[in-house]
Amino acid sequence: MSKETAPIEKTTSDSLLFQTLLSEGNTEKALILSEKILERSRNLGDRDFESEAWIRMERALLGAIAPENVGNELRWCVDRLASVNPGSPLHGLALLNLASWHRNSNERMMALVTLADISSDAGHPVDLIGLSRLESGRILASIGDLEPAMRHLWMAMRGLSSDMPAEAVVCAMEWLDMALDDIDPNSPTMDERIVDARPRETPGMTTTPSNPSDIKESVEIILSNALKDVSGLKRDDLGLVLDASETLEETQWREAIEERRSEIQDPRLIDVLQS
Repeated sequence: MSKETAPIEKTTSDSLLFQTLLSEGNTEKALILSEKILERSRNLGDRDFESEAWIRMERALLGAIAPENVGNELRWCVDRLASVNPGSPLHGLALLNLASWHRNSNERMMALVTLADISSDAGHPVDLIGLSRLESGRILASIGDLEPAMRHLWMAMRGLSSDMPAEAVVCAMEWLDMALDDIDPNSPTMDERIVDARPRETPGMTTTPSNPSDIKESVEIILSNALKDVSGLKRDDLGLVLDASETLEETQWREAIEERRSEIQDPRLIDVLQS
């Protein structure tokens, strides 16, 4: 090992150790090690900006810097990663973290703008695009802009279904919760709405009826996961399916749940199934 490569290899091994400590929940040791990594990286001729941005992002999220500086630090990480490795998983994660900071700071429009930077055109992975659409859908729903919220949740559900099925179920549930309020068999499907969607200047208070075929698709996604284990004292997923079964008069969904009645623990579901 030459003198020139030794510090770089040391930094790489320390970065792996830092990641291990984080995964184990050993925050205190991880922060101490991160300080050493950052100090060493600033003295290297071949500076690893990507690792530095990752470590600085983690430190900001772990509370290693003053709260008033967290936003600027996360923005620095996004900008640095955009210059050295745009479209990478780490760049997408940095954008997600910055958007979450904006949302927690009650800057919902800035959060939406930040999330929009995560896209297939930019080269980001499908799972990160799905997570960004999920967060966008939640923000839009929170301000009552339901039409684009439902589109974002639907895109998130589709995007996460392969690699993150549990998160896809969450998307289906949040979409279905809105969809059951207004149903029209003559309304366009979600896929059609997504294709026909056009940019708007600003969000607004919008709603849209849902197509029964989309409700059926979302219910099937929820049931495929929910019926694996129907225990638990609060099963909103099964409750939504029962609501959909009654609204669309699709008795097979209720029957599938009734077959597992002896395993159900949620008192609300038990009352409904006994009625």
